[in-house]
Amino acid sequence: MIDLVAFIPRAVGQGIPLLYGSTGEIITQKSGNLNLGIPGVMYVGAISGVIGSFFYEQAIRNGATENGFLMIAIPLLCSLVGSLLMGLLYSFLTITLRANQNVTGLAMTTFGVGFGNFFGGSLIKLSGLDVPSIALTKTSTYFSKTIVSADAGWFGKIFLSYGFLAYLAIIIALVASFVLKRTRVGLHLRAVGESPTTADAAGISVTKYKYVATCLGCMIAGLGGLYYIMDYACGVWSNDGFGDRGWLAIALVIFTIWRPNMSVLASILFGGLYILYLYIPTGMDHMEYKEIYKMIPYIVTLVVLVITSMRNKRENQPPASLGLSYFREER
Repeated sequence: MIDLVAFIPRAVGQGIPLLYGSTGEIITQKSGNLNLGIPGVMYVGAISGVIGSFFYEQAIRNGATENGFLMIAIPLLCSLVGSLLMGLLYSFLTITLRANQNVTGLAMTTFGVGFGNFFGGSLIKLSGLDVPSIALTKTSTYFSKTIVSADAGWFGKIFLSYGFLAYLAIIIALVASFVLKRTRVGLHLRAVGESPTTADAAGISVTKYKYVATCLGCMIAGLGGLYYIMDYACGVWSNDGFGDRGWLAIALVIFTIWRPNMSVLASILFGGLYILYLYIPTGMDHMEYKEIYKMIPYIVTLVVLVITSMRNKRENQPPASLGLSYFREER
């Protein structure tokens, strides 16, 4: 039997990066942009925060005064700026230059991972350690500090044992859902994603909405990478240690049928499925079965994709212009 009190917090911890990534990607896709560069964006968001934190901790070791606000603000700001630059790069290539979105996204994923590994390896050399990783323990302490004491039995462990970025991810997802469904800005954004020609004819700036949605989505996704390193991984960075969470975040967009509010529970479900193989006893003779268990999140996504396609409801389908460049002169 699985110990749920121990399993659920780990599932939530695994799911929060997916929630950030999927929320950012949903906002981006609602504008008609298919950003397959989310894994690279999350990687850049993570390493940017690590760079800022690393040099601040170095300054503290050299005699500077430790400031709790700066411990949080510096990596947070660095992560947002790094992710924003990735969003601007993608937007410039796909919106202004009208490059193929699929190719651009895949190229940005490769670039983001290479960028992270290069600077991560450089920081490891600067630290002078013999291990292939760096530990930002002081910064991690501030990010993983629980808002409320988690010493309240099972309730505290399940609901109160997370850092502030975990609760921020839920708030962002719920706010995004409200804005998309209930506000004029959300209506305009959905109009741009469904039919940019019609939206442009109605006086809506297609370029502005695409740029803002894509950059904002990248900034949100970048926070997922920062959370994973500073909170879940206890401040430890190692090259290629992020795994395939960026791709799972994109899969989660399909699973939730482009609804950020559904991503809150779906991300926890995916996080649980991602680590389920660790809690299923298979024995030494059946270790190969664990590789099959790792496929469960993707199998679930494929099943949901088949079901939603068979039902063929318009509200369950992606934006009509998703992945297509908009040529205003063809109006």
